[in-house]
Amino acid sequence: MISENYKVRLAVTACIVAFTSFNNLAAAQSADTSRDPVAQSTPNTPAGRREAAAIKHVNDAVAVVRTIEAEPHMKELLQQARGVFIVPNYGRAALGVGANGGPGVLLAKRNDGTWSDPVFYDMGGINVGVQAGVEGGPIVMVLNNDKALNKFMQKNNFSLSADAGLTVINWTAKAQGSAGTGDVIVWSGNKGLFGNVVTVGINDVRFNRNLTNDYYHRNVALKDVINGAVQNPQADTLRQALASVSGPTSSGSSGGGTGKSGATSE
Repeated sequence: MISENYKVRLAVTACIVAFTSFNNLAAAQSADTSRDPVAQSTPNTPAGRREAAAIKHVNDAVAVVRTIEAEPHMKELLQQARGVFIVPNYGRAALGVGANGGPGVLLAKRNDGTWSDPVFYDMGGINVGVQAGVEGGPIVMVLNNDKALNKFMQKNNFSLSADAGLTVINWTAKAQGSAGTGDVIVWSGNKGLFGNVVTVGINDVRFNRNLTNDYYHRNVALKDVINGAVQNPQADTLRQALASVSGPTSSGSSGGGTGKSGATSE
């Protein structure tokens, strides 16, 4: 017969093994959750709130693109563009040097004519031509060449102005035929924002690393987004809207849809 002591030892050993296995499983599940970017992006976390804000900026940018579709000659401009920077809502409080004008999204046009996914920036003040007391509104900057696009690749605290080696032309003045083509063409949803001046200056444009990382659920390099190595299907609607305005080229797809979704990596 098996002694009572042996039975007790056997039962204790079984309990220890079961407890250890449970702890190991819990630890593994915890590790998986910590690696899961979606789990980290819940609405009640800072990352989740930033992601929600980034999604809103992208959706707001879609509405802006659909507005400029009705502008004469904008289709022609975007067909030739190397990129576009969209600020859905430039605030009135930012109408001055050194102010924070609001977040914007940069999309670059690839060699095959498709548009990249968005990269997030904050835009500073307008320092030339702003009319006193004018309300803000949406702003679109058409980047006509690599020189203009490369300014954004600097990421932090750069300017778009003659002092930075760029000719930044007011769209209204260009549309009236009073200005030639510049490195950047600036369109505003508020026709009075820039007045009748021909050239415009934008200062203190900064790469928003937190919004960009949280939108793609990982630490990403700016060039990886521009080159298509990292994508978020939520941006497809914006890319397709730009493709519609800029010509018959296909926008491609990284999954479709407009809801909250995780990024993919090619």
